[in-house]
Amino acid sequence: MSSSTTARTVRRRSLRIAVAALTAAAGLTLTACSGSDVNGAKPAGRTDGGAAAADPSGADSSAGAQGSDAQAAPDAKVDAKAGAKAGAEGKQSGGAHSTGGGGAGAGGVQRCHTSGLKASFATGGDATPDPNAGGSTTTSIVLTNKGSSTCKIGGFPGVDLKSENGGERWSLARSSKKFSSITLQPGDSTDFTINLAMTKEDKGFYQPAYADVTPPNETTSLTVEWPWGTLVDQRGATHPATFVNPIG
Repeated sequence: MSSSTTARTVRRRSLRIAVAALTAAAGLTLTACSGSDVNGAKPAGRTDGGAAAADPSGADSSAGAQGSDAQAAPDAKVDAKAGAKAGAEGKQSGGAHSTGGGGAGAGGVQRCHTSGLKASFATGGDATPDPNAGGSTTTSIVLTNKGSSTCKIGGFPGVDLKSENGGERWSLARSSKKFSSITLQPGDSTDFTINLAMTKEDKGFYQPAYADVTPPNETTSLTVEWPWGTLVDQRGATHPATFVNPIG
């Protein structure tokens, strides 16, 4: 083979090798671009949440929070309904209990009303006031629960003395003693005392014929006959010696 022929052969081989190398490089370049596009569409190890975390606006993050709220809302509604039902049952139970108490006050015991009480003076023995004791003697009025229910009473009763014809009335003053409530079962009694300034003088006296007794917190009275003698007339006195003490 001539030298010129050999030179041409070598150049063809070099060109084929160069073309093959270029083709291979182009293929690699295309393959790399294709892989980048796929990975860009679906980056490995990344989610929308990850992208949101990187977003300073936090728009996607707030969307995630709304999704959480939406998930919690059904549970909240269920809890609210359960709470409302429990509250309604509690109110019904309380109402039934209150109704069972008959609308009574504390402890289910109502106060004593005039219609359920009987009044009378305590008489006999030590209950009789000493007509010679001046203002240091006392009389007692007994209040009895004549009803069929237990009741509670306490405080100062009102006592109005009145003459035979009812024209001369004396509303007795009250002492400063403290008082408490007393519970009366049916048939039980309690009492209160009246300090008396009695007199045998035929001047400056007051002769009661009846006593109108009004139980505490009531507006109607019970009338009982006055069984004792005359009192010093102190209806206009600032500090009369005849006055009422509290019940019990």
